[in-house]
Amino acid sequence: MLPDKPQSETHLTKLRTNAELTVRELARQVGTNHTTVMYWESVGKVGKTEFLLPMAKALGVTIEEVLGELRPRKTVTAGGKMGQLFEEASKLPRGQQDKVIAVLEPFVNAHANA
Repeated sequence: MLPDKPQSETHLTKLRTNAELTVRELARQVGTNHTTVMYWESVGKVGKTEFLLPMAKALGVTIEEVLGELRPRKTVTAGGKMGQLFEEASKLPRGQQDKVIAVLEPFVNAHANA
């Protein structure tokens, strides 16, 4: 009978399982042996910095996530034609951006309260 799975997984173990990789496959992709990956998972951190980038690439995450930091939230932007217009307007000189704001702001404020 196999021993029970440990109660608490480290973030590295979760990242590996989310990437659907075995310990041996991750070790191969990173360029180390499986016992080293098992050790990293048990302590919850990668021992050498030269393994951070290969680890992040293999897991499909950022280096920050490998280090245990939260993934930065994505900025929500408007999609479709509105998103394209806002993107183009953001590239205009400041004076022209102010004119766009002067037209849009009263319109949005009037309809937001309706």
